[in-house]
Amino acid sequence: MKILGTGSVLPKKIVTNEDLSKFLDTSDEWITTRTGIRQRHVISDEYIEDLGAEAALKALEMSGKSLEDIDLFICSNVVNEYITPSLACVISEKIGLKCSCFDINCACPGFLFALDIAETYYRAGRVKNVLIVCADEPTRMCDWSDRSTCVLFGDGAGAVVLGEGDNILATKTHSQPAVDKLWEKRVIEPTPYITKTETNVPLQMKGRDVFKFAVSASTTEVVDLLDSIGMKKDDVSYYVVHQANMRIIDAIKNFLNEPECKFPTNIADHGNSSSASCAILLDECNRKGLFKEGDILVFSAFGAGLLSAAAILRW
Repeated sequence: MKILGTGSVLPKKIVTNEDLSKFLDTSDEWITTRTGIRQRHVISDEYIEDLGAEAALKALEMSGKSLEDIDLFICSNVVNEYITPSLACVISEKIGLKCSCFDINCACPGFLFALDIAETYYRAGRVKNVLIVCADEPTRMCDWSDRSTCVLFGDGAGAVVLGEGDNILATKTHSQPAVDKLWEKRVIEPTPYITKTETNVPLQMKGRDVFKFAVSASTTEVVDLLDSIGMKKDDVSYYVVHQANMRIIDAIKNFLNEPECKFPTNIADHGNSSSASCAILLDECNRKGLFKEGDILVFSAFGAGLLSAAAILRW
């Protein structure tokens, strides 16, 4: 397939590091030097389904496709106010989409998992046009008295419309199950028969373990994927990497021995928006005119699971 259109939406509320230092034992210097983040967009009075719907409509407008042209809608989301129906159904109702739709929960690499699924459907002859929306609000998962997690995240939605083409050159998904590295639990409705103890636990993360996994998975998968299609690093125009932590991005860049100009970033202004991260960065770069026809884009993302994924596209 090929990308025909992109879209993204951010919440209007901007929270700076200085804002956080008013109620956390932290500072702009502490956060910036450890993460590269200076501010983030945080949901206040918005609903994540509204952000997702708006991002979808922006991508559709750019693509030149109508709602009736879309054969499949995949929504990547970790958590929202609805347990059921799926967020894909909620967004579909808002924009008037009638095709088959479903959610995936692959955390931060969700955009690339969705891309892989869409390409598989296309190769099977099941679809011609696919809408992907990544809509996440990880700020709702954090304990806002825990500076080790809440300073990292921001909210937002990104979307792409895919159509017929030969621009997706390769995709790869990977899992290394390790639940205790990055997780959150919530209590669901009780029954008369429940005897086990259940508790709500906000987002927990073993930062060093996640860092090591992210750098190892990203670099290995990118090199393997390039090798699999006979490409070299010199062929790559840009690396669109999950915006989790600037230190992780720098480590990937240094391991690959690639110049900084190949790594566009928005983490300083957005923080980590989970699966929406790559989709938002893609849309912002696209609308700035950064990509030229024929450019080779390498995507890499990693997150809870532990899951990771990579993809190579020709623009």
